[in-house]
Amino acid sequence: MKPARSADPDNSPTRAALLDAAQELMLEEGYAAVSTRRLAARAGANPALVYYYFGTMDNLFIELFRRGAERSYRLQVEALDDPQPLWALWEAIHDQSQTALTMEFVALANHRKAIRAEIAASSKRFRELQLDAVTKILAGYGHESVVHTPAAVVLLMSSISRFLRMEEAFGVDAGHEDVVRLIEGFLREVEGERRR
Repeated sequence: MKPARSADPDNSPTRAALLDAAQELMLEEGYAAVSTRRLAARAGANPALVYYYFGTMDNLFIELFRRGAERSYRLQVEALDDPQPLWALWEAIHDQSQTALTMEFVALANHRKAIRAEIAASSKRFRELQLDAVTKILAGYGHESVVHTPAAVVLLMSSISRFLRMEEAFGVDAGHEDVVRLIEGFLREVEGERRR
């Protein structure tokens, strides 16, 4: 049964099904496999609905990226309300890394400026949230260090996590436990053992 068009296109089940189909195809076969025909077939919809809901394929990719980024942003905001916000932020960053999909978006961004611009804007938004929060958190703990500045902490958490996930996707894990221990050692110094 084909999903019906909705009076509210932004909250349409068909629109959501098309985004889900795009994500599945990207994960299974890469972004190049995402076409209107394949999306429609996977979502059980008419191919014309791809353009009805998104206008262009770039818009579809942007909406898919935004959907994932918004979920991640909400998770990080929630993490920062944890009694141990640095631990929770590390877990949110490290545990939610969706390397395969992220790598597909990075590859797509190499060919499409609109996607590159969206990723850049989203990354800046995340960095702003993280820097602001970590600055306040470290100040609240009375933690001052020329090495463990808020920017260094945020960048280390984000970049190390992303790099580890990328390497794990290729079956490489040498040194991973050591670098995770390094990050978590700092977190123990500042917030103590992780309490569940």
